[in-house]
This record gives sequence, structure tokens and C-alpha cells, in this order.
Amino acid sequence: QVQPVESGGGSVQAGGSRRLSCISSGRRSFCRAVTNWYRQHPGSEREFVSGIDRIGTTTYADSVKGRFTISQDDARNTVYLQMDNLNAEDTAIYYCNRVYAAPPSCRGNYWGQGTQVTVSS
Repeated sequence: QVQPVESGGGSVQAGGSRRLSCISSGRRSFCRAVTNWYRQHPGSEREFVSGIDRIGTTTYADSVKGRFTISQDDARNTVYLQMDNLNAEDTAIYYCNRVYAAPPSCRGNYWGQGTQVTVSS
């Protein structure tokens, strides 16, 4: 397991779209991972945005449901966050979080450095 790396952040007009990517690849193919997106507004705690497990089951925070879509490639090395109909409240640093819970030898919690998304209103 390696540290996730986010990309795709930048500036966008309100109502526009951005697509974030999270790349994290390890040599241990048998490790089971859940990948989450979190975001942090200035002066606030990190908050959960969306998550996807190895099978493809997805979860969304109420604040982004219907606007954001999480997905992953077939190898599960890259996780995407498609963000549509962005508004100023979506301005934040977005972090990729990969959690390994099983098997025991794989257990770990890894965070990316974050990518800035700025929405102008």
C-alpha cells in the first residue's frame, strides 16, 4: 500500500463540474480496501463526502447526493469523484482516504495530501 495521490482540483464557476482522481496502488493484490473522499473547509473539521468499497457499493453525504458520483476503475487502483452543479459551499481541500481492514496483515489507514477545489459564485 502506498500513499494516495489526488489530482483534478482547480477553479471552477458555480454550476460547473470537476472530476477528481485518486491513485493508490500496492503490490499486495489480496488486500481489501475502502476508498473515501473527505473535504475540509477553512477553519473546519474534515467531513465525509463519498466512499466506495471493493465491490462497488457507494455512499454519499447528504450535501452532495445527486450532484457527485464516485466510481473506480476495474483494477481498483484509481477512484474518481465526478462533481457536478458545484456551488461555493463545495470550496474545500479534497482528500482521498484509503482504508484497509482485511486481512489483518493489510490493516492501515492512508491519506493523500489533498487537492484544492475553488468554486466562484
